[in-house]
Amino acid sequence: MPEVTSTAPLPSRIASLVHSHFDALPNRSKPSIFPDGSREWIPMTGIVAVKGMLTGAKCLSASQVPRCRGLVLHDCHAEILAFRAFNYWLLTECHSFLVEELEHKSKSPESSRSENRSNSTSPFIRRKRRSEHQNHASTSSIDWPPFEIQPDVKIYMYCTCAPCGDASMELCMASQEDATPWEVRRQINVGPDAESAVEENLLDGRAHFSLLGIVRRKPARTDAESTRSKSCSDKIALRQVSSLLSCETARLVAPTANAYLAGFILPEDEISRVACDRAFGKNGRMAALAGRSWPDINDCKESEIGFRFRPFDILPVPAEEFQVLWPFAKPKPTDSEFMPKKSKPGNASAVWTAAPSYLHSCAITPDTGSKTLPVLRRSRTGIYETIINGVKQGNKASAPGPRGASSLSRAKLWALLIDIITLRTCHTSPDSLADQKQTSKAVTAEQYFGTPLRTIQYANTYEDLKRAGGHLEDPVRVREEAIRGAKEVLKGWIPNTGDESWGLDVLSDPKKRKR
Repeated sequence: MPEVTSTAPLPSRIASLVHSHFDALPNRSKPSIFPDGSREWIPMTGIVAVKGMLTGAKCLSASQVPRCRGLVLHDCHAEILAFRAFNYWLLTECHSFLVEELEHKSKSPESSRSENRSNSTSPFIRRKRRSEHQNHASTSSIDWPPFEIQPDVKIYMYCTCAPCGDASMELCMASQEDATPWEVRRQINVGPDAESAVEENLLDGRAHFSLLGIVRRKPARTDAESTRSKSCSDKIALRQVSSLLSCETARLVAPTANAYLAGFILPEDEISRVACDRAFGKNGRMAALAGRSWPDINDCKESEIGFRFRPFDILPVPAEEFQVLWPFAKPKPTDSEFMPKKSKPGNASAVWTAAPSYLHSCAITPDTGSKTLPVLRRSRTGIYETIINGVKQGNKASAPGPRGASSLSRAKLWALLIDIITLRTCHTSPDSLADQKQTSKAVTAEQYFGTPLRTIQYANTYEDLKRAGGHLEDPVRVREEAIRGAKEVLKGWIPNTGDESWGLDVLSDPKKRKR
């Protein structure tokens, strides 16, 4: 298909851009088409502000989570990988910005005295600015992170199929020959086993069609071990309040209005307006959060820093365009072209993100396992990975190790955050992370950012990293309060716990590769 012109509607241009990047990936990252005409199908998601692109559809069972130690991805559905990839890219953008700023200061010491600190610019982020409405008493005491997304940047997510869970229930019902919901036990107990009883009420993605607007588990086969991973609809709805920023990036980037999704793009055949309005709309299941803000500000303006419920637009891509763009869609029962042919879901997830705006010889580069990185439509590569069962291809999720951990894993994102707040460059010691914490050559975050980030360097476990500080003005505590408020509205949210009691020593590899 020829490239969509600039006069085409925005959803079509975004879809074309994402697909053109996927088409440029090596064949090993794509679903297979077999000699007998059968093929694999898989969902794909892209975030265009980052030029990020992900495919995938698998998550771990609850019993596997405690064995992950931060090295295995719990949820490989394409939408969730896209969120993680966005945050990875944003961290690398902050890192490259800081390295550029340091180099500029070393060349021009006088510039360090200026308020702007440097002449370095990024198309995507900038130093946080202070506007008049941010002088409000309830926000002035909060030491928001040092960066913010550029005001002219908007973030759109494109998916090749509707997200699992509440936003796709009507589509699920319509595709069934027998619309009878899957049987799910509905016991209610109190006592020592209350938690497990509540878990029984966390419905599978395709179960109980009559119950709408509720939190669901990721869908799976009826004979598969259950998971505690919430549906993509629920996780997307949560981020309508908490923003796209993860616990790592939220320490560096302020939650401005454009840190939220501006639009969610789907093929028109994958849109149920009733379901999307219920799952994500201002009058849907999140309506109780309208007008609330964290911190609580009575006269808040839309552009002010802070957390609040921000609905997004649902934007369609015409069906005829989508059919040409994506040959790896899940065949529909009504599609006679695919009925005689066998199809099955692919088990590999491809991850690609663009490189940060500044490339430096001392910049941190991920271990992708590949000697060369593809250049897609003249876009330099940040990371390029193929993930199977939550780890990089060629590794075992049952015995996770640092070499097999994706750059999007909890451990790797935490390590990247440490590299940033210690301003690790070619001038600092590239020794182990433990040595990195102690080295006197590293400039501390407190010295350079002027924000209380120093404690992050001394977190012993991932649970410590996620825990907010003791002050009510701590932005991490404000984020926690916003998430808590959203989960109260999204009733039935059961934490997917068990993978928090580990430290960065999990990245120590006793079997280093020979050079």
